[in-house]
Amino acid sequence: MKQNLIASALMCVVVGSSASAAVIRYTNLSLWGEDVAVAGSAVATENFNSYSGYYANPLTGNAGGITWSATANGGLFVQSGNFKAFSANTDVTFNFAPGVMAVGGNIFGTDSGFNAITSKIKVTLADGSSQIGNAGNAASFVGFISDGVAISSIVISATKTGSDVWVTADNLYFGVTPIPAPAPAALLGLAALLNRRRR
Repeated sequence: MKQNLIASALMCVVVGSSASAAVIRYTNLSLWGEDVAVAGSAVATENFNSYSGYYANPLTGNAGGITWSATANGGLFVQSGNFKAFSANTDVTFNFAPGVMAVGGNIFGTDSGFNAITSKIKVTLADGSSQIGNAGNAASFVGFISDGVAISSIVISATKTGSDVWVTADNLYFGVTPIPAPAPAALLGLAALLNRRRR
């Protein structure tokens, strides 16, 4: 009987802890940014302005201490700060190191000339969570905040019935925790320790 009570108590703890982890989805950049700030993080932006032309897989970069890596079948292409798969109707995968608790982007579909076209955008996280919606311009936003497991990757697709479409990102945003400045007392303690070591 005692073992059954212990097993039941452990089951409640496991169910309770897994039920509390969640991924919140956003379609509004301002609301996402407000919640990132409430969580005590700052927003770091990758605007892709330092890239231009065709890139073989993977394309990597860093924003706010988050290293991202992007891949797509056929490679990637960047023009005027717009990042897209080089081939039409191809998914783009972003991996993050370390994983992030908050990520979002201005994600939409374009035609072959980088003109925004209304298309269905799907963004899927590594845990299978996803957001599906229509996007029609570079201001379209999809974002996520996790209160449990870090987000290690996203896969982005864009589709439009009867048309070729290129999945495109204008910006990626990350919630990053600022490194706290050392407290003055800690600096004094470190100075005293170093002074003692010299003697």
